[in-house]
Amino acid sequence: MRITRRLEFDAGHRIPDHASQCRHLHGHRYALEVTLSGDIIKADGVPVNGMVMDFADVKRIANEYVVGPWDHAFLAYRGDHLVLELLAAIPGHKTVVLDVVPTAENLAAEAFRILDPAYRDTYGNHLRLERVRLYETPNCWADALRD
Repeated sequence: MRITRRLEFDAGHRIPDHASQCRHLHGHRYALEVTLSGDIIKADGVPVNGMVMDFADVKRIANEYVVGPWDHAFLAYRGDHLVLELLAAIPGHKTVVLDVVPTAENLAAEAFRILDPAYRDTYGNHLRLERVRLYETPNCWADALRD
């Protein structure tokens, strides 16, 4: 069985080598979809009976590891020195420094890498992360999939 939870957050970024507008500082209302697979739990009297995972737990974990840290932050590439210097000059600015350029593809892959161990077999029902879908806009998204 597969289940999916969607969460939204706002963040800024820039794609330094982009040939068009995305090379400028800008932001998005991102949507993150977390898809998990696992067996349906069959245990009378247990709060997760009939579920793969409680959707509240899916949300809590995604918020703790990705959405919370990235929400209202600037997602900056470690090699984008000018932007890092600019953001460092703003006291208390929320900046997340990434080892990859913050494209939708790289952000989806990074979110998958971060979340994969957090969801692994949480309930003893063969639970595992299958997909992270990151919407950069309502019409553009990237999927990071388990091989």
